[in-house]
Amino acid sequence: MPSKRYKKALEQVDQTKKYELKEALSLLANLPKPKFDETVEVAFRLGVDPRQSDQMVRGTVPLPNGSGKTVKVLVFAKDGSAAEAAKEAGADHVGFDDMIKKCLEGWTDFDVAIATPEAMVEVRKLGRVLGPRGLMPNPKTGTVTDDTAAAVNAVKAGRVEFKVDKTSNLAVVAGKRSFSAEKLEENIRSIFDAVMRVKPDSSKGAYIRSATITATMSPGIPVDTKEVVAA
Repeated sequence: MPSKRYKKALEQVDQTKKYELKEALSLLANLPKPKFDETVEVAFRLGVDPRQSDQMVRGTVPLPNGSGKTVKVLVFAKDGSAAEAAKEAGADHVGFDDMIKKCLEGWTDFDVAIATPEAMVEVRKLGRVLGPRGLMPNPKTGTVTDDTAAAVNAVKAGRVEFKVDKTSNLAVVAGKRSFSAEKLEENIRSIFDAVMRVKPDSSKGAYIRSATITATMSPGIPVDTKEVVAA
């Protein structure tokens, strides 16, 4: 059952209206707040069929102002220099056989997994464990690389991954509720740009059908996607 705070917030959002981005962020800033710093996301409804391999939408976006989240990074590396570089860059967990064993036992206390191409030969065994959680290293998202330091730095600096789900929906972290409207706007425009860049060639009709800005415990605010894309 919705809380009184949520109901009050819902009364302030006109669900029949498409808000320009600045207006949507101004509205978000004035909605009743919970006692914690909510995560802000952009939720897209895309005009693609994810069941078709040529219509899969996934990628990464470096958020100009970071995500506001402390990201725990695991690096799989057999090579000593790659492992050492990952540690120096601030990776939270670095290893190979020991880390593969922990993951096979169900351990997933990390947000992003990075692996060297050499390590992926064995890391592929973790597909059943990491795949469903969206934690499997992938060359398309820059998480399979020999340059482990650069990958760790990028993730720690605020690079986030995104992938359309089976129902053609896509949610991307945009920052924290405590961010200024200007910082959120810059992050969100970067997200729109990144999602547009990976539009499948086979996608027909409207690609971004709708988008809303949501916070963890707040109602979604419909956004005028044409205004954002045009800008």
